[in-house]
Amino acid sequence: MMPNDTRSTAPALLRQGDPTSLEARWGIRKILTETTEILADGGAAVPATIKQAWAAAIVRNPWVGDPTDEDLIESPRRVAARLSKLLSDRLLAALGGVDAVQAFGKGAIIGEAGEMEHGAALTHTPYFASNLRTFLGGTAVISFADTRGRDGEILVVPLCEKHTGIVRDHYQGVRVRIPGAPRRDEIVLIAAASTGTRPFPRVGDRTTDQPLDQDLMNGVFA
Repeated sequence: MMPNDTRSTAPALLRQGDPTSLEARWGIRKILTETTEILADGGAAVPATIKQAWAAAIVRNPWVGDPTDEDLIESPRRVAARLSKLLSDRLLAALGGVDAVQAFGKGAIIGEAGEMEHGAALTHTPYFASNLRTFLGGTAVISFADTRGRDGEILVVPLCEKHTGIVRDHYQGVRVRIPGAPRRDEIVLIAAASTGTRPFPRVGDRTTDQPLDQDLMNGVFA
């Protein structure tokens, strides 16, 4: 069942002191949030400040060393849902609430001992993605990126407009780097959002694009 209330009044509290909690059982080591306020671009002040933020959880990878044909569908349901709440709450607190969010994205950085599929087991299930979309007040498919790497690996998480996903002005990227993470046996799970478009968007969209001029294409693809 998806959550009904998309508005969080305060970030969910961590329960790592309880050995039976999901936080303790899944080895959540850190949760980090970073916010960027864009005031100007290209030498000109933006009409209104644009806020971008990401929230990330560093969790132990429980599948390290497991065979590659093992089913990953069932095991992460509860922790994926829990992580969607922890990360979305922190994004909403950073950006000013669900109504302020215009674009969103998600991502994962898998430590070198893990598989790419281990990150997908958390990010690409309804327990994380659908809950995250609901908490952030969106309806579109969430943009995503993932990679595998060592501690300090950089991942640029793409964002899209949260209702249609295809409003070109909202295409933007949020750069995530965490010194010391992921360790070889960890996964960094990321949620990201923005309160606006790119600064000064002016490349148009599908409603303003002109039909392709076939004459201009002559020789281009040869």
